Amino acid sequence: MNASDILVERLIAWGVDTVFGLPGDGINGVFEALRQNQERIRFIHVRHEEAAALAACAYAKFTGRPGVCIATSGPGGIHLLNGLYDAKMDHAPVLAITGLQHSDLIGTFTQQDVALDKLFIDVTEYNERIMNGAHMEAVADLAIRTAIEKRGVAHITLPVDVQIQSVKKGRSDRNPPHHTTATPAFSEAMPSRVDLEHAADILNRGKRIAILAGQGALHATAELERAAEILGAPIVKALLGKAAVPDDSPYTTGGIGLLGTEPSQNALEDCDTLFIVGSSFPYIEFLPEPGSVKCVQIDIDPQRISLRYPADVALIGSSRACLRALMPMLRPHDKGFLSKAQKAKKSWEALLEERGTFMEKPMKPQVVGWELGKRIPANAIVTSDSGTITTWWARYVPALRGQMHSCSGNLATMACGLPYAIAAAVAYPDRPVYCIIGDGGLSMLMGELITVAAYKLNIKIIVIKNNTLGQIKWEQMIFLGNPEYACDLYPADFVAIARGCGIDAMQISEPSACGQQLDAAVTHQGPILVEAVVDEFAAPMPPKIKAGQAVKFAESLLRGEPNRTKIALTTLHERVRELV
Repeated sequence: MNASDILVERLIAWGVDTVFGLPGDGINGVFEALRQNQERIRFIHVRHEEAAALAACAYAKFTGRPGVCIATSGPGGIHLLNGLYDAKMDHAPVLAITGLQHSDLIGTFTQQDVALDKLFIDVTEYNERIMNGAHMEAVADLAIRTAIEKRGVAHITLPVDVQIQSVKKGRSDRNPPHHTTATPAFSEAMPSRVDLEHAADILNRGKRIAILAGQGALHATAELERAAEILGAPIVKALLGKAAVPDDSPYTTGGIGLLGTEPSQNALEDCDTLFIVGSSFPYIEFLPEPGSVKCVQIDIDPQRISLRYPADVALIGSSRACLRALMPMLRPHDKGFLSKAQKAKKSWEALLEERGTFMEKPMKPQVVGWELGKRIPANAIVTSDSGTITTWWARYVPALRGQMHSCSGNLATMACGLPYAIAAAVAYPDRPVYCIIGDGGLSMLMGELITVAAYKLNIKIIVIKNNTLGQIKWEQMIFLGNPEYACDLYPADFVAIARGCGIDAMQISEPSACGQQLDAAVTHQGPILVEAVVDEFAAPMPPKIKAGQAVKFAESLLRGEPNRTKIALTTLHERVRELV
């Protein structure tokens, strides 16, 4: 056996069943090993290595198992980086496998002579160059174990000649074969009794408790709702925690942040106690002033404690285990604070319905989100891209009990939506997958439409087409007070492009027909792309507009915003409708 044979054997031993990537002469030794084991481990051929890494990240998020991507030497490995940073920043276990040039030519300016192990230092928890065939077994086991344990990226890079080198080559006396294993090792860390009692005391003393739930609470839905019932506490959700509690739960007020909800923002502004469960939500400005309220935090990673808000007590462990241990110590609270949040939620939902049922032309993106949100089935997996599209997904597409939702959280990279959907459809072929994406994000990795067609993946691709980089446009105006610049996109025909790739497609432009056309898309067998043409001047307004944002917006109009008349009329029209 050679080094590549051993690598693939160790992947299989660890339960890896899928690898995303592209072949190339710098990694062909490993591809031969994959070919020989194609009945046990499948290779998904994407059209760009960035998509391979993003898909590996999403595969890890949706399955809980390590995602794996592979690329050739030089440019192939370089292309992986964006998706690997997505995995790093959202704590997804991913193994990247890359090639290097021949070991006796490294560092001599040969073709594709890129030291990928050096390049990947910042993105990885484990990063190693294979020195000879005998080196592979122990490194592969350690790399996969580290990715799982550290919930991050591991990287193995192999010179071309080493890929086909016998495992007997270069073996030292201190490296007998098979001294490592794929035996999983899990730690169910539990906080001390003293810390649990301290946390319970703080929560029992609280009068207005708000729970902030994130990605770390995705598997603790029942426990979150039970804690909210006991504490009379509304559950506010960070974006990656969208599916932690279904949006129709009486305990949640929805998301927080620029694309969150007003009742969630009010809950955090009015609380006297903050209970953070599995979240390191990065936008500190939406949290209470530091030190103004008491805080209990649960996180599996001690490094994340007090990262965004000073915790009075920290419980280290999984959200589910910590909540279960804590709840017997909690006393039932008055439901006044929760009831107030529930009433505010109903008012917010009425506002969303008002925005989502505008029949004016051009069609508003809220209409697409509203109609789509009513039609996605409860067993679906939903992915979102980054940009204004994230707002429409976050607010208008509810997370139902049993669904999975995800996006690029902390990296917030564009182009993630379609690779995420590909990973979901590969992992769960019996579940429908919905990809909600903007024209900017789709344009970046449009070649992956071919991947969808090639594997006949059951993905409904909803493209919100406004011919502009909307999020960037509004950030230029509202955050800086500048007129928009370089944000317009050439109006591509995504229906024609999809059909050219072998995918059925349709266009929606009439708000009155939106629901009926989406019905046809939802019931369509196999992949389909829906191009929804919407008003480019519809703004993804924050839940509560701050005075400074309003001033910057006005400044941008006065300083020569080229579309100031249309933007002002559209924005004012929406606000007047809401007030009425």
